[in-house]
Amino acid sequence: MGKQARVLVPATTANLGAGFDCMGMALELYNCFDFQLGSNEFSVTGEGQQELESDRGQLVYRAWDAAHAYRSRSAPSVKLHIESRIPIGRGLGSSATAVIAGLYAANHLGGLCLSTAELLSLATMIEGHPDNIAPALLGGLVVTAKEDNHSEVDYLVLDSCEELQVILAVPRFELSTSKARSVLPEKVPYKDAVFNVGRAALFIAAWTKKRWEVLGKAMADRLHQPFRAALVPGLEEVLTAAVEAGAVGAALSGAGPSVVALTIGNADEVGKVMQQAFIDHGIECEIIETRPAIKGAHLAG
Repeated sequence: MGKQARVLVPATTANLGAGFDCMGMALELYNCFDFQLGSNEFSVTGEGQQELESDRGQLVYRAWDAAHAYRSRSAPSVKLHIESRIPIGRGLGSSATAVIAGLYAANHLGGLCLSTAELLSLATMIEGHPDNIAPALLGGLVVTAKEDNHSEVDYLVLDSCEELQVILAVPRFELSTSKARSVLPEKVPYKDAVFNVGRAALFIAAWTKKRWEVLGKAMADRLHQPFRAALVPGLEEVLTAAVEAGAVGAALSGAGPSVVALTIGNADEVGKVMQQAFIDHGIECEIIETRPAIKGAHLAG
């Protein structure tokens, strides 16, 4: 039997309102990837099984190959099994888990000695932007910055807040990141850019000080949510329902269509009203209750 590793990688929620493309948080919901050197077998169980079977772990293998190529090595054959627990195409970072798993496993099993910065840079080159990649790798709430056409990523990890609960309203339809980006304007008014800069900065300050009454206000956005609302029926009503039921704040999760609400208590009620708001617009959805994750990618056991 060849060397093996089981890698767990968390779901993520990106943007959190105003932190468009620069902020993301790991969640206590993990995809599980089993690697074993010596064959090219592939299998999958769980969420999106049919779709993942047709894809045959393409992103994982791409990352696996990229890690070895970075060290000028040939990538060995590897058997892969995915236990998928994160809904696909719902704005919860499922593709980021695949990229991170491939890099992390290659680094561990191949003894590649890649630093965190190198893993993050490679992952960003594959994924395109670091907002989901960084928390999937590192855990916690992560703020990132990347220059155009440059792979190096500056980042800071903020401590997770144990008292916060995370409610995910996950509609039963997929929304690709490319489609969600296609509706965004090339230019925005200066006042809207200033609005988001202020709210994103306020979010970090409120998170650090645990000023939850301020955090919710800081999750307002003018750069992406208003334009993506047309792709997510009932979005505004779901956001409003969550806050009125007692959530600290709510936002579109990543590119959507899932909606994330942060709350302290009232989790069941917040989930119920979010679900009902989607149902009122003809959209079935699943409610997932979770928490911010301290751990990013790690070996099981």
